[in-house]
Amino acid sequence: MAISSVGFACRSYLPVRNRTLQHHCLRKIRFNAVAAAAAANETVEEPDGFAKVGDRQHKGIVSKQVNSKDLGISSSMIDKPTRQVLNGLKSKGHDVYLVGGCVRDLILERTPRDFDILTSAELREVVRTFSRCEIVGRRFPICHVHVGDDDIVEVSSFSTSAQNNSSRNMRNELRESSVSDGDEDCIRLNNCLQRDFTINGLMFDPYAKVVYDYLGGIEDIRKAKVRTVIHAGTSFQQDCARILRAVRVAARLGFRISKETAHFIKHLSFLVQRLDKGRILMEMNYMLAYGSAEASLRLLWKFGILEIILPIQAAYLARSGFKRRDKRTNMLLSLFANLDKLLAPDRPCHSSLWIAILAFHKALSDQPRSPLVVAAFSLAVHNGGDILEAAKITKKITRPHDSSFFELVQDPEKKENIEFQTLLDEVMDLDASVKDALNQMTDGYYISKAMAAYPQAPFSDMVFIPLQLYLRAGRIFECVKEERRMGVVDAKQGSKIEYAALYSGDVTETRHVFARVVFDTVFPLNLSQES
Repeated sequence: MAISSVGFACRSYLPVRNRTLQHHCLRKIRFNAVAAAAAANETVEEPDGFAKVGDRQHKGIVSKQVNSKDLGISSSMIDKPTRQVLNGLKSKGHDVYLVGGCVRDLILERTPRDFDILTSAELREVVRTFSRCEIVGRRFPICHVHVGDDDIVEVSSFSTSAQNNSSRNMRNELRESSVSDGDEDCIRLNNCLQRDFTINGLMFDPYAKVVYDYLGGIEDIRKAKVRTVIHAGTSFQQDCARILRAVRVAARLGFRISKETAHFIKHLSFLVQRLDKGRILMEMNYMLAYGSAEASLRLLWKFGILEIILPIQAAYLARSGFKRRDKRTNMLLSLFANLDKLLAPDRPCHSSLWIAILAFHKALSDQPRSPLVVAAFSLAVHNGGDILEAAKITKKITRPHDSSFFELVQDPEKKENIEFQTLLDEVMDLDASVKDALNQMTDGYYISKAMAAYPQAPFSDMVFIPLQLYLRAGRIFECVKEERRMGVVDAKQGSKIEYAALYSGDVTETRHVFARVVFDTVFPLNLSQES
């Protein structure tokens, strides 16, 4: 397939020097000021704040090279395991680059979720370089290099990425324009053209201290914009997982999505149903477990994706009259906003936690409860099931609850007058409702019924939560039992979150964070300060 038929948007810094390359690749490009001036052989000032190492013209390609120091990137920002792998490959004479989202995050002074290495070495050579290393993946094989006891660094090879069809087509076109396959700029460009978004199409050579930008990624970072590398319609049809990744990246960074990209996210959202359920779970976990859950849910709702992936939660928003671009909040969004405050890309939670929060909220939205019952329930979860202790603590709560949530009903009598047995019975009833909600969230029949009242919504009975994860989320609430247990041994000690345990799904740590999120949502501190 020729480049012109694919519709590659080789944006920003590709020149119009060679007429053959121009014919195939540049007819559909919207030039920015820098690229347009370069095409006209004009002298152009660099954008403010970015010092130029050099724009290297070589056989029809101009690579924009920016000094990493001028982008605020230093070697100390790269974690130790990644530096060890980089040094190991470099010592063997291989070229190495950091690529993708980690370069973007370094420029934004954010902590990358992980570091991806791209090398000139063959994967077999990578395996020979490190004592603990294996090749994983069939369609797109990469190397997992084990560093220490816990760290895994992913390494991909130029030779593997060059096997991609679009890369081969690009190479054929470049060959026609007298650009050599072996040319370093061509090799880097081929790889960048396979990326999803321009802001992920950057390459950083930590030894030359240079960032290569062929696609206008730096400018899009400055503009806080998510834009596909190639035409958005083509990009999403080639890989519909990019629809979810666009939402995830925009939510995490607080970036806007370009007009063209947003248009095709909305109109091709149905393609998400083609994805493997494991892939959907992975993408949803990236959205909800790494500190950007609230923004992710808002964007999924805005683009009509939520009713495909989480129809039960979409039905809640529809019933409550929540508009697609609504700036207001509600209890569902507040729960995840409070979860976001405790998490970060380098401090994620296990997926069982956000599944438990979804089930808890569904139970409350189906049957609103007294804030005292909710408090006693969350405290019982926290302390490992001692409901008596939870009830005693509940009666001492002085914070006002958030009365804006319809899920919380006002107590008809003062809390000191509520009988213990009544409180205990209602806590157990809420516990049963939460477990039932969790069951419904993993049952295609109930999921398909969720949006039945909204015929304009797409039909979906998608269940992407596997049985093992359903059982693991259920364990969070197993401790809440009717028998009165004393001396609970699995209660959390102290208030500090142990993030390694939280990420691994340690049930005691997960219960602690669940209770903390619920309590901070029902009894927000700001209301106490205002009262």
